[in-house]
Amino acid sequence: MILTCGDALFDVFATAGSSASSIALDARVGGSPLNVAVALSRLGQSTAFLSKVSNDHFGRKLVAYLESERVNVDLLVRTQAPTTLATVALDDKGVPTYSFYTNGTADRSLAVSELPARLPDAVRVVHIGSYTTALEPTAASLEALVTRERPRRFISYDPNIRPSIVPDPELWRRRVAALTAQSHLVKASVEDIQFLYPGAPVEGVLKDWLARGASIAVATMGEVGALAVTRQGVAARVSARSVKVIDTVGAGDTFQAALLTWLGEHGRLSPDDLASLSADDLNSLLTFAARAAAITCSRRGADMPRRSELS
Repeated sequence: MILTCGDALFDVFATAGSSASSIALDARVGGSPLNVAVALSRLGQSTAFLSKVSNDHFGRKLVAYLESERVNVDLLVRTQAPTTLATVALDDKGVPTYSFYTNGTADRSLAVSELPARLPDAVRVVHIGSYTTALEPTAASLEALVTRERPRRFISYDPNIRPSIVPDPELWRRRVAALTAQSHLVKASVEDIQFLYPGAPVEGVLKDWLARGASIAVATMGEVGALAVTRQGVAARVSARSVKVIDTVGAGDTFQAALLTWLGEHGRLSPDDLASLSADDLNSLLTFAARAAAITCSRRGADMPRRSELS
């Protein structure tokens, strides 16, 4: 089982209303780790989700959605705090810009004392990412969880930086430095890397993360493709898939889920197994993830593909 932890929200797409005084809203379940959980389940992986979730209407809808996607919700922590909302505006290429409403919301308020004392034995992988790794108290709680679990479980991390929530690059750099040291797999977008380290070469950043403790580091670069490097110095790069883009919401989360799915299907979810990855293996890994992400880009919102679509 793969346990994902962190953001649980509603993406609210805003379009022109019927008059100058109105806005039409279309709300969809979202949040990077939640999307990863759903994508993993659709790709045939046993999946669970850990977050603090509101008892409000949005929170109840979130739980119902997870259950409908066969994501285990036994580790959710319930609260009366409201659900996080993110308004989404798309540019002419379908690239989203987010504005978040996070003050006092459920998913950013997970305390260390609310973590499960012990994870189920079935959990092999713990994945974390996005703004809940930078907002307290959830950030400290997730760091405590992966620090505790790293000796016996595979840790996956995607910074998925949200400057509109936490605009301070130095805070993000501290969080990324701490969490890459606890992770076996780190995946980041080139936009995240440029925000963290302006002007730094992508491959150099990946190698720095490997030196800190990661076993494999991956960068997604949009239309340019993706790059992966292992601690053993094996590297591979693939081109992006050609697809008519509706929007890119959820594409990075799909890519992350596909990475974990490929590694799981090929028996590579341990540091020792990652060490034996060849350049051909990395090429297959990135190609599979790019295909999955391209399907998500061809749809509205975070509508991730099912395993049968990648056969």
